[in-house]
Amino acid sequence: MKHDSDIVIIGGGLNGPAQALALANAGFTVTVIDALARSAQQSDNFDGRAYALALASQRLLAGIGIWDQVAGNAQAMRDIKVTDGRAGEGPLSPFFLHFDHTELEEGPMGYMLEDRYLRRALSDAMQASDRITVLDGTTVVAQQADAQGVTLTLDTGACITAKLLIGADGRKSGTAERAGIKRTGWDYGQTALVCAISHEKPNNGIAHQFFMPPGPLAILPLPGNMSSIVWSETHDNAAAIHALSDEEYMQVLRPRFGNFLGRIELAGKRFTYPLNLTLADQITGERMALIGDAAHGMHPIAGQGLNAGLRDIGALTQVLVEARQRGEDFASELVLDRYSEWRRFDTASLALTTDLTNKLFSNDNPLLRFARDLGMGAVNAMPSLRRNFMREAAGLTGDLPDLMR
Repeated sequence: MKHDSDIVIIGGGLNGPAQALALANAGFTVTVIDALARSAQQSDNFDGRAYALALASQRLLAGIGIWDQVAGNAQAMRDIKVTDGRAGEGPLSPFFLHFDHTELEEGPMGYMLEDRYLRRALSDAMQASDRITVLDGTTVVAQQADAQGVTLTLDTGACITAKLLIGADGRKSGTAERAGIKRTGWDYGQTALVCAISHEKPNNGIAHQFFMPPGPLAILPLPGNMSSIVWSETHDNAAAIHALSDEEYMQVLRPRFGNFLGRIELAGKRFTYPLNLTLADQITGERMALIGDAAHGMHPIAGQGLNAGLRDIGALTQVLVEARQRGEDFASELVLDRYSEWRRFDTASLALTTDLTNKLFSNDNPLLRFARDLGMGAVNAMPSLRRNFMREAAGLTGDLPDLMR
């Protein structure tokens, strides 16, 4: 059977294009189906959205050929400081965590990169590849897999065939749903308020995580005197805060933020995202694999959402390449099981870690507060343990795919 391409990917956000580039660089032909028009991915406007890329993720972006295009707009995360307290009162304990990049021989723990630069670089690289076909502004309405391959029916009535289908279509993945894959998870009762702010003083590449009873506040460094904010509140509080005017919004944020960077002002748009845990019960099916949020949507408390998706990409690419080199049917159940087994433990442990961390820190129980503050102080006082945490944050632990080494 002749196929339109070796592999078809549903989802044109970030994971889908990165996966397409990794596979195309390895010699596969790929079709990417994106519900959004390409013009919607190409905006140069600053809207404040940004990502914390672990060092291992930066290596993958270099491996697929786009890091050089975005490096000039990235901010290295040199230090991470973690404290515990209440809004308007600052830290309530002398115990804290401080991760200093000079303790890692590899360099910075990661980089902050705005969405607009990463999205454009991925889109441009796909357009430049003669092994990638992008079908934008269209959606999939049906999918059928058999021993020969997979057939997708588009909303235009056209059909696309391939040997393998990859779902990169988010937490409400239509790919998974059409394959009959169910999901496990729960709502955290929290909503993330996301924005960017400008400030008087330089951030010096330091990321701050401030734990408060309603949820964590992350202050993540961007180039210049700018930072990205990811601020968790209860659903009701977040809805009320988001409904405020920009100035009223900042009046609520300022006492939570503090004055360590001088006066702060809103820069760009404001966003909200309900926070939940959603894990696909399985990440492979007949001639189908899931990556990114389609496989696992987690709490952003550790900033590992996109990083976990990029690990999926590195692992799946390596499994498919090695299978093809051995002359195997790379879309077979036997091959896809290797991907599933590789990612199962890492995904489950990361989901459990983020879930437990959020539950431990998003409350004002005095006993839990004492225990977690004592724990942070103990980790900070033990260089070897602190270094292990730093390597974990940099994505340098576990069974790394070749693209992340």
